[in-house]
Amino acid sequence: MTSFAQRCGLHDAARAAAVDRVARQVAASGLELVRVAWCDLHGVTRGKTLVAAGTRRALDEGVGMVSTLMLKDTSDRTAFKVFEPGGTASLPGFGQANNLLLLPDPDSFRQLPWTPATGWLRAQPWFQDGRPVPLDTRHVLQDALAKLDAAGYAMRCGLEVEFHIYRITDEAPQLDSELAAWPGLPPAVQLVHPGYNLLAEGWYDQAEEPLRIVQTTAQALGLPLASLEIELGPSQVEAVFDVTDALTAADNMVLFRSAVRQSLRRAGYHATFMCRPPFPNIMSSGWHLHQSLVDKATGVNAFLRELPADGSTDADASHTLSAVGEQYLAGLLAHARGMAVFCTPTVNGFGRFRPNALAPQSVLWGRDNRGAMLRVIGGCGDAATRIENRIGEPAANPYLYFASQIHAGLDGILRGLSAPPATDAPYGEANAKLPTTLGEALDALRDDPALIEGFGGAFCDYFTQVKRSELARHDQAEDKTDFMRREYFSRF
Repeated sequence: MTSFAQRCGLHDAARAAAVDRVARQVAASGLELVRVAWCDLHGVTRGKTLVAAGTRRALDEGVGMVSTLMLKDTSDRTAFKVFEPGGTASLPGFGQANNLLLLPDPDSFRQLPWTPATGWLRAQPWFQDGRPVPLDTRHVLQDALAKLDAAGYAMRCGLEVEFHIYRITDEAPQLDSELAAWPGLPPAVQLVHPGYNLLAEGWYDQAEEPLRIVQTTAQALGLPLASLEIELGPSQVEAVFDVTDALTAADNMVLFRSAVRQSLRRAGYHATFMCRPPFPNIMSSGWHLHQSLVDKATGVNAFLRELPADGSTDADASHTLSAVGEQYLAGLLAHARGMAVFCTPTVNGFGRFRPNALAPQSVLWGRDNRGAMLRVIGGCGDAATRIENRIGEPAANPYLYFASQIHAGLDGILRGLSAPPATDAPYGEANAKLPTTLGEALDALRDDPALIEGFGGAFCDYFTQVKRSELARHDQAEDKTDFMRREYFSRF
């Protein structure tokens, strides 16, 4: 009898060896529990915790998961009428809260450092007949990477992630049964540093206890953490990660956010990757995505240019980027408005796009310009030449964020687009502005046929319906700050 992993087409000698290795490791380490985790549409990990003896069976046969988990908005309300006739007609394979199967990846196995005798496995959902679920966001990125591979390229990514850490002063608002609501309140908190003293060593020392927890957690999980920094805003910090391939970088971001929140919570801290926490005098957090392509045939950075193009100036992309790099840059610009909703997917995140705030406002690129949406870094002969996209918020689903870059940039390459001159006035007048609301961003995606083709119309319709549910509840909320506090600060 074949296993579920075999019916999914995943079973081979390498996977069988990895399953054996995990089973031995679980036994040798004396683990009692193993968490099987999956990343949902909003970048949040969900899953089931198994007793250790069930690990091998889970790796071979999967773990049941109710399909409505894929249909939730940010409040955990189901955005489709799954029990009504035709309620999931646009979602083949879904309906009546049927079961999917989470199949863990044995190569993802880790032992969690903040909780005793517990292992962890990353999983993806499959239909019970062995077909992958195309709405799964990791599958969406895998599909985008396959298209990039067919064009002869691989993607490399480095991450700069800003977020906030607070000390919990009272858990009652979140845990008091009399205050329970859907969604509920976060705990009461205070700052870990007062802010407005960028990179101050004294502020780092003041916040060292929680930052040490971030450091030891990331390193124990094998994440390529490079540095921890004090950002400008009160209680705001930044983590920087070394470059990896795109899928690994996305996986690392999902694990980092989840692990940091859990490990800090056990020590009495509340970490949030919400862009703009619901307090006065805060600074927005961004997620700056450094990206380049590798030529698969040569292994060389495909953005690298040895010499400036003849007759070019500093304002020309061809002065620094290869022809492929310029085309990719032009694709990101051409689809900036359409891809914005995958980079900044919450109502809250659009409050970041303000003038002179080190956040973009317009569809522009600049050479080492932190006010522009796209910052080109490097120069001729520099193997680290890359493009930094500064549009993202730290709550974004990394699989969708990265996939949007691939579809946009690849369209630029396939159409041979040219980039306009670089800006030296990122907050001046511009022909195209970034969306300023979630609704405008969803409309921009609807009006971008290349992105809809890249992601697939069915996925874009699904994504839009879930996000419209979130937007509708925000628009109906009498107290918008309270909505942000419950919807994002408590959960992201």
